[in-house]
Amino acid sequence: MHPALNIMVKAARRASQIINRASHDIEHLKITTKQRSDYVTEVDKAAEAAIIEVLREAYPDYGILAEESGLSVGEGEGQEYQWIIDPLDGTTNFIHGLPQYSVSIGLTYRGQLNQAVVYDVTRNEMFTASKGGGAFLNERRIRVTKCLKLENALLGTGFPYRVFEHVDAYMGVFKELAQRASGIRRPGSAALDLAYVAAGRYDGFWEIGLSPWDIAAGSLLITEAGGLISDLSGGENYLKTGNVIAGTPKIFAQLLQVVDSHRTPALEA
Repeated sequence: MHPALNIMVKAARRASQIINRASHDIEHLKITTKQRSDYVTEVDKAAEAAIIEVLREAYPDYGILAEESGLSVGEGEGQEYQWIIDPLDGTTNFIHGLPQYSVSIGLTYRGQLNQAVVYDVTRNEMFTASKGGGAFLNERRIRVTKCLKLENALLGTGFPYRVFEHVDAYMGVFKELAQRASGIRRPGSAALDLAYVAAGRYDGFWEIGLSPWDIAAGSLLITEAGGLISDLSGGENYLKTGNVIAGTPKIFAQLLQVVDSHRTPALEA
């Protein structure tokens, strides 16, 4: 395992201890609202601080982009590296006691994803990937499925919940895929959804309006597991636009075609 990946696993486990302790006392959590349907708890903040502490101890000069604390630029040789951190992806699930949330940590080098960790805290499932080194679940190699046809595909998605400007376009895609695919699931943690594509639990995934920390680690898991991921036009701007399509090579192509047919001029790729 790459040295940086070892540190990322350590950081994810440190955060999970904070999250697990708090999950037994949810009714006493201090919850604030960043915007409509977008919550942050003291647990998000404490978990993020714990992750950053572990990462900075090993790599003090690397830049950081984190959900709660924002952007800090790297220094010296560390300028070319950036951690992308979501300390608790699925906060709404967490505060309702719904056990579907994760810790997501990605590392970029010169803007390209290099290392990835997505940790399912409640199931103790550690998804990891290194660029060129494959994707793993608890140190066992994972691959996307061999699913070829949309009618046999189980898809993951996330409903619009903060911005509803493109809800009609989304619902057009949803309506078509609900009739064409084998099934659609919406568990509520995009990082885990992407990890599930990599692990062969889903055959494809699409969502609009995500943030870079939701997507970063999961995107490397998928490509290292033999899958494809893109923005809504098939390009590579998904970290910037927050709009993503992913899947096995065959399902990805069919998903892209469906999504593109419902895309409005206002909905950027």
